[in-house]
Amino acid sequence: MTATSARILATWRASKVAGRHPQVTFMHAGGYLLSENFGTYFSKMPEALYPMGVAAAKMTKTNRLGYVGAFPIGFTLANVNAFTLGAQSVNPNIETRVVFTFSWVDRAKEAAAVKALLDQGVDVITMHVDSPSTIIQTTEAAGAYSIGFQSLAAQQFAPKGWITGLGFNWEPVMTETAQQVLDGTWKSQHIRKGLGEDYMVIAPFGAEVPEDVQQLVLSVADKIGTGELKAFAGPLIDQDGTVRVPEGEAWPEDALGDFDWYVQGVIGEPPK
Repeated sequence: MTATSARILATWRASKVAGRHPQVTFMHAGGYLLSENFGTYFSKMPEALYPMGVAAAKMTKTNRLGYVGAFPIGFTLANVNAFTLGAQSVNPNIETRVVFTFSWVDRAKEAAAVKALLDQGVDVITMHVDSPSTIIQTTEAAGAYSIGFQSLAAQQFAPKGWITGLGFNWEPVMTETAQQVLDGTWKSQHIRKGLGEDYMVIAPFGAEVPEDVQQLVLSVADKIGTGELKAFAGPLIDQDGTVRVPEGEAWPEDALGDFDWYVQGVIGEPPK
């Protein structure tokens, strides 16, 4: 079963449970279905990778960044692109090298992916898998830098090489949903919010990250959160030199899952 089909099945099953309990309000993390008592929520994940790219570019010594992904789904490609674009905004010489494990959790493959990236001269690694611990620990053991994902607690795995990271924060959506149910104002919808609404938050910085770099990353994150800065603003040019998004336009927010191409600077072809 592919990652996409597995997530479709999970959403379908959750919606069926909601259908059997019409008196209960259900909220599903991610997903695509709506019904009278069933809604979804998630963070604007890709745009939050843009300031992480800024952090990586400021800390690399080789200009080679690494990204370990579980599956080559559209949102992961969007993450890779946003990470690369953020890095290139402060260092145009940046390259991002990507390795997929084709599993949401596989410690052996994740460790092997990190080693393959390190062998290519990568010295900063981030990820999109269900648990970042193996990737961060393997990177730390090799003396390279990590940028975490999923949980702010991930920094415990990199006492020396931690730069910063992203963590999901579901307190706002849980609080808002509970209050709306109590008030009788809840309605079924797809909720997608990001850094500006604290659905995704930035982890504390590591000890080796200079103060000016910290302030730059936080400034970029604030601009992403307010909408002053668009992670996917044109011109966006793919690996073949084709302009995918012209200047003055931006890749639509509702099409982040539709990426099937990489921006210039990403090494390797997107798996078909």
